[in-house]
Amino acid sequence: MATATVVVVVVAAIVTGVVVTRGDDRTAAPSPYPFARIGGDTPGSLVSAEPMPDFTRSLVGSSMRSARVTYRSSSGDTDAPTVVSGAVFTPRTAAPAGGWPVIGFAHGTTGIDTACAPSLSPTLLQQVGAVDAFVRMGFAVAMPDYQGLGAPGVHAYLDARTAGLNTVDAVRALRATFPDISTRWAAYGGSQGGGATWAAATLASSRAPDLSLVGAVAIAPAGDVTGLVDKAVSGTLTSDQRPTFQAVVESLARLHPDVDRDDYRRGAAASGWDALTACSGPLLDTRDAVVRSLRPGDLTPATPTAADRVRTRLRAWALPQGALAAPLYIEHGAQDTFIDAAWTRSAVARQCAEGGSVTYRIDPDRGHGDVPTDAALRWLGERFTDVPSVTSCSSLVNSG
Repeated sequence: MATATVVVVVVAAIVTGVVVTRGDDRTAAPSPYPFARIGGDTPGSLVSAEPMPDFTRSLVGSSMRSARVTYRSSSGDTDAPTVVSGAVFTPRTAAPAGGWPVIGFAHGTTGIDTACAPSLSPTLLQQVGAVDAFVRMGFAVAMPDYQGLGAPGVHAYLDARTAGLNTVDAVRALRATFPDISTRWAAYGGSQGGGATWAAATLASSRAPDLSLVGAVAIAPAGDVTGLVDKAVSGTLTSDQRPTFQAVVESLARLHPDVDRDDYRRGAAASGWDALTACSGPLLDTRDAVVRSLRPGDLTPATPTAADRVRTRLRAWALPQGALAAPLYIEHGAQDTFIDAAWTRSAVARQCAEGGSVTYRIDPDRGHGDVPTDAALRWLGERFTDVPSVTSCSSLVNSG
């Protein structure tokens, strides 16, 4: 979850893609997207579809069809229309009857600046392995960059609703770019992306009634991080939570003029603030040193009012936000130093009370980026074969 630290939980369980550049042949096909439908003003409508030459020159990239897309979406905060970028992929082989089933792949934290978009990177910011694994498994993949990453706008960091809308709309953008894409899809993500897929599971039926979400997987999800504020006040943020809280404050300051950065920074946080936000360029080289130098009081809100400004907005972003439209699988580690396990368990119990089927697992000895994904992938496969999901909600609600 730390800024510029990509948490791709799929890769450890399936396959790691190694990017090896080929020759310097930059000749593009005359018409790379002859079936693309550009235009429209509904969510997921394509604004553009462009080749990804640096990606397609890699061994992994050459094995699949790909496009960098911009498409219409909206802010989860205000419902204002936005244009969001992302990347879409399909296998190169013939599609099965009914078209390629779809994975909406929601990535973990890559940063909060425009340059921090996976679609701008030849390695998808080191997430190429996850995309390659899903494509090899026979899926088309839609990967949103999220609002403000890769396209003009402000990234609402850890606003799961906005990221969830961007994920649902990316599936529509995929279907507008390539032919032979099924209406059946699943959402998969970890960390920030886990919050996005969780939100997508509550939004899918109302947002995209023309699509059929079979299930959503959220690994170590950033579902409710309101507790970051209380820990910042008490000076008990973990070393992993300090840069996370800084990114939240910076994102909110860009979105809301009443959030004054100076109310939340002193010491190493004040002197290294810009480096903490960096995901590229010279400042990125100093970021790790700044993170290590942060002390417990460096990010403490200056006043209760300052604390409440962030707390109120994180509470508004927190999940759940309604009943589930499809089964949801959540797995996280009890030793997570980014997202306190108690926060996730409480949010899951509230989701059960809101309605829907939740399959829930907590791994006692795991942290944030080492949660195993084999059970989640088996569960995901069962959703596409219409095996009924088994909910954990009875035990969660009864245990409080």
